[in-house]
Amino acid sequence: MFRRQRDSVTQRTSTVVLMCGLPGAGKTTYAMELVRRGYVRLSIDEAVWQRLGQRDAGLVLETEAFDQLKEEIRRQHRQELVELMLAGRDVVVDYSFWSRAARDDYKALVDSHGCRWELVHLKAERTTLERRLAVRNGEEGANSVTVDEKLFNRYVANFEEPNGEGEQVFRQSWS
Repeated sequence: MFRRQRDSVTQRTSTVVLMCGLPGAGKTTYAMELVRRGYVRLSIDEAVWQRLGQRDAGLVLETEAFDQLKEEIRRQHRQELVELMLAGRDVVVDYSFWSRAARDDYKALVDSHGCRWELVHLKAERTTLERRLAVRNGEEGANSVTVDEKLFNRYVANFEEPNGEGEQVFRQSWS
């Protein structure tokens, strides 16, 4: 594979880690470890939290407005990702990457900038996911987005599990 030459010969090629998995699988925990190693983290949950503030602030968006906000954040993150790749920074995209189309889109974006991608798929048993979500749903903060049973079931039903996409699969058994 050919890499696009950058302004500086000494500038290194970025690695972009795409996190994939159901809620409670450990994506953010894994991503935060990469942050400790120098990666920049892009997170929709965190960006929404920063824009809307805490849950108890009383602001609740309708589904359509929330989806529009998430799309706006995705567009901004995509531009930020390009800028970070051009600067030679390693990035972890802490999304869920539910669909193969979304994963393929980001992999193509990374490839088009001569960078390297890794698709990390975190898996856990349903009972483990439900247990983690029950704990997380009682917490507050940018990384504690509430996922109720109805939403969780929708996520499970619509999740397109990566298979043969160059993914690294990690089975999570910790609490």
